[in-house]
Amino acid sequence: MKLTFLGTRGEIEARTALHRMHSCLMVNDRILVDCGADWIGKLKALHPQAIILTHAHLDHAGGLKKGAPCPVYATAQTWDGLEPYPIREREKIIPRRPVRIGNVELEPFVVDHSLIAPAVGYRITAGGVAVFYVPDLVSIRERHDALSGIRLYIGDGASIIRPILRRRGEVLIGHASIRDQLDWCHEEGTSHVVITHCGSQIIKTDASTATARVQALGRERGVQVRIAYDGLELTVRRKEHP
Repeated sequence: MKLTFLGTRGEIEARTALHRMHSCLMVNDRILVDCGADWIGKLKALHPQAIILTHAHLDHAGGLKKGAPCPVYATAQTWDGLEPYPIREREKIIPRRPVRIGNVELEPFVVDHSLIAPAVGYRITAGGVAVFYVPDLVSIRERHDALSGIRLYIGDGASIIRPILRRRGEVLIGHASIRDQLDWCHEEGTSHVVITHCGSQIIKTDASTATARVQALGRERGVQVRIAYDGLELTVRRKEHP
């Protein structure tokens, strides 16, 4: 499975050459996962076969304000938030019901992040290997099922140590810390992590310093972790057994 991190910046004003565009992942050169407002007018040049959305916040779906060059997949709750957008081919996805696009299967899992824009993460499977992509979250509702047997977890980089949380009644919204997510991966036996949707603690810090801090957290948990940057390409292969 080929993964291209076209954008890795969260919903913040700061940006650098490494983190310039809103978070956007290309899978196997054909499927876009999310396209924030930075991507308005730039989608046709990417030639996507399909666009699949995690939720309706502007830094994840705002690139569709002028329409889309291909079918767009989203939950009913996300479509509610995008009603005014001139998107012609609207496909509805349902949590835990996999969708197949070409040779790629995407299974949505409900995550806690926002009450206004309810979100999902995706277990993405292709070529006999699975990854989990979730750029915005507080928690994963069915975490074990989401992460079981994956080769790579791609998670939320809004904060390194302290989660960014707000309470609405009994519900927590916001962002889990990178440390929290590494704990989950350690508990679920996931040994490789990439951080995207980077926040100020990463973008406003020297890249080598931020990387060293995150990798130290990973070593403490037996997890290999790196921070994605715009343009990073990864090929994820099945684990080879001796």
